[in-house]
Amino acid sequence: MLDRLPFLVGLRYVRAKRRNHFISFISLTSMLGLMLGVAVLILVLSVMNGFDHELRTRILGMVPHAKIEAREGMVEWQALAEELMQRERVIGAAPFVEQQGMFSAAGRNQGAMVNGINPDWEGRVSIIGRHMRQGELADLVPGEWNVVLGSMLARSLGVGVGDRVTLLVPEASITPAGVFPRLKRFTVSGIFSVGADLDANLAYANIEDMQTLARMGDTVGGLRLELDDLFVAGSETQAILNELGSGYSGSDWTFSHGNLFQAIQMEKRMIALLLTVIIAVAAFNIVSTLVMVVTDKRADIAILRTIGATPRSIMGIFIVQGMAIGIIGIAIGVAVGVLLALTIADLIGWIEGVLGIQFLDAGVYFVSNLPSRLHWDDVTRIVLAAFGLTFLSTLYPAWRAARVQPADVLRYE
Repeated sequence: MLDRLPFLVGLRYVRAKRRNHFISFISLTSMLGLMLGVAVLILVLSVMNGFDHELRTRILGMVPHAKIEAREGMVEWQALAEELMQRERVIGAAPFVEQQGMFSAAGRNQGAMVNGINPDWEGRVSIIGRHMRQGELADLVPGEWNVVLGSMLARSLGVGVGDRVTLLVPEASITPAGVFPRLKRFTVSGIFSVGADLDANLAYANIEDMQTLARMGDTVGGLRLELDDLFVAGSETQAILNELGSGYSGSDWTFSHGNLFQAIQMEKRMIALLLTVIIAVAAFNIVSTLVMVVTDKRADIAILRTIGATPRSIMGIFIVQGMAIGIIGIAIGVAVGVLLALTIADLIGWIEGVLGIQFLDAGVYFVSNLPSRLHWDDVTRIVLAAFGLTFLSTLYPAWRAARVQPADVLRYE
């Protein structure tokens, strides 16, 4: 019977209606604090994981992991592509020609980066084919001067599939009438949408058309590479350049989007630290709760000691009581946090629909909706941290209870 005493009495103290309502209020506050801290931490980390996932799969699905360029232009690119794909880390390669320019249509102008691509090869390094809202990459037929625009770019220009746009490139053409900027009319054959800022400043055309426009002949700007692990892009690019020699240059995704990724990782760590402090504050509220309970139950402790309860058993009673308060708060917090993490995108969408506002502008935040991705290992770490803080908060009050001397208490009873 005495072996089960800490659990029986500790759980009874949790269920009992105390005469001191202030103690009950502090216990409820501690429980709610743990619940809110755990729930918010799960939700925030899930949202940060969602942003991280969007960066990796959508933005970096369009941005090459690495680029290899030849200073004098690349002619035998097929042979080099096949050679690079023999490397362990390289899983895809495709040629490209990049040209910065400005599109014009119906009096509207918008700058954009035009990528000349080979539609048959592009799927090896880009997810563009899976995000076509209208048309297909196969419509980029050489000589037809078709172009695929991002959805926000097409909206800015006020054009759709079948409309004509004019591309002005920053190179002059010398004619008998004078010097004129180089212009070319394209037909919009498709529109893509990846839900990021790339929709506003990116377009695709056939690589042969872009070679003709840039007067490059048969040369291409370089090769874009897809790697099995984007975090080795820097070292792998450098290794490739060392093998190819001095006639080549290269870059990787960290030059264009590395700061964004690092910012998300840093924010995730800092937010997790700050919210863990909230959990710690709520957990240590249990200290004040148990100290007051020990003071209120000194007579009960003395009686238990006189009938054979050991100091260890007394200590166990208040550890069980504090842990019970913490476990209830943590369990409810996990349930609420997981539910919110799984439904936050739909909830925000509903709020946006009701209020008629947009919380995230894709041109500013890279995504147009609030992503959330629940990682159960994050939930496990949060639960263990909250559980550990709760346990630590019970030790001092339980130790004080174990030191209560029956003779000193019962002398005045």
